[in-house]
Amino acid sequence: MTEPIRVLIVDDRPRARKSVRALLSTWQRVGDIQEAGNGYEAIRLVETFRPNLVLTDVRMPVMDGLEATREIKARWPQVKVVVLSMYVENRDEALAAGADAFVAKAEASEALLGILAGIVNAKE
Repeated sequence: MTEPIRVLIVDDRPRARKSVRALLSTWQRVGDIQEAGNGYEAIRLVETFRPNLVLTDVRMPVMDGLEATREIKARWPQVKVVVLSMYVENRDEALAAGADAFVAKAEASEALLGILAGIVNAKE
């Protein structure tokens, strides 16, 4: 049996984090889930929690998701980062920052789970 996936959800809106958490909790491969409210908190949590996967919003206070993505991928290249954003125009910048994937928040939840499964399976 494969090891459960540790996930870090990064969004400045608690409601958004709870929604993503609820979606991920339906996926049997997900184990522990942690949350952060900005990119700075995310980096601190990646250091201690060592997630396999980070799901991050772009626009947040303190440190945005793009800066956090660059830092995470520079320090922990094995950590998969998926940028979730309402703003599709952030797609190219997110991928240039090192994100493994970009998902528009408006996309269906099945599409998000499919992308996550593909990223995690590629890791194994």
